[in-house]
Amino acid sequence: MAETSAGSSCSRDELAQRLVRYSDLIPCTTAFVDTRTPGSDRKENFTIIGPGVSESPDQHVHIDIPHGFNIGGARQPPHCTNSQHSHETAEVFVVHSGRWVFYLGENADGARVVLAPGDTISIPINVFRGFENIGDEVGFLFAVLGGDDPGQVTWAPYVFEAAKRNGLMLLENGRLVDLVRGQTVPDGVAEMAPTTAEDAARFRQLDDVTLRGCVVAAAECPPAAQSLLTAQAIAETPIIGTGREDGMPSGKLDWPHGFQLRKLIMQPGTQTVLHSRPQEEVLMMHRGSLALVVDDNAFHLGPGDVMSIPVDQPRRFRNAGDHPCESYIVDGGESPRGFRLAH
Repeated sequence: MAETSAGSSCSRDELAQRLVRYSDLIPCTTAFVDTRTPGSDRKENFTIIGPGVSESPDQHVHIDIPHGFNIGGARQPPHCTNSQHSHETAEVFVVHSGRWVFYLGENADGARVVLAPGDTISIPINVFRGFENIGDEVGFLFAVLGGDDPGQVTWAPYVFEAAKRNGLMLLENGRLVDLVRGQTVPDGVAEMAPTTAEDAARFRQLDDVTLRGCVVAAAECPPAAQSLLTAQAIAETPIIGTGREDGMPSGKLDWPHGFQLRKLIMQPGTQTVLHSRPQEEVLMMHRGSLALVVDDNAFHLGPGDVMSIPVDQPRRFRNAGDHPCESYIVDGGESPRGFRLAH
């Protein structure tokens, strides 16, 4: 049941520290062991919330407050690839811009699927995956990783060989050594043992049908018939999660992730009810202009902007433009509970 309540207030400065604008994103071009490998050497990695899985000490973390999940981003020019790798926790991508192909398998020769803006993909753990921008312009992906500590990346065998040829070595503590710049291996730290063929054979293989089941296309799932934010000209669509007490049903991607993801589309002139939630909530803007009011402080968000809303803070979303606005909302926990309507 919903309760009427309001959390302790936050100052505007405190709230502003939780807003990361797309124009202010600080990229890392040396985030991973493949960042000097031809074909993968022009990508930019972003750690927006949480430590992420970057292997470089140069990686900038925008918000280091634990949320129970991580938010990141990848920006790549046309024909730039991200080498085959696997994660220890859930990895979800929402396509913000560009046209992308995701391909599975140790050598990128397995199942594949092409995604466009607004599409979402959740790739299970223990599966080698890579992706490439196959569009004509620079593309950007939002990324969500499960857990406060998403662990380390496991790379396909060929990635280590290519990296060494280009002067990069990965250590067992997950950090990079740049041999070209004269860096050396610290005392007491060994080189990470490359993934062997036997190791790689233990990773899961998915066929095309199964991979397609890991995708929610932009217009694939209908909005919830009834939820906290559903109203005339406001549509909430479940993507990840097993349903919640505010009326949101299960999403297509209903296996455990450690977080939930939903899409919010608001027509011009609309606004949501004032409400709060007892878990971390992050808004990732996709299209249009949104006025986010948190504890009487208004912030205007545009495409690519990300804002973390503190626990228990009253918030309201309003379409601040002349066109529909679309955003993706991440909530901590498998089945978030305890929403509150605020005065």
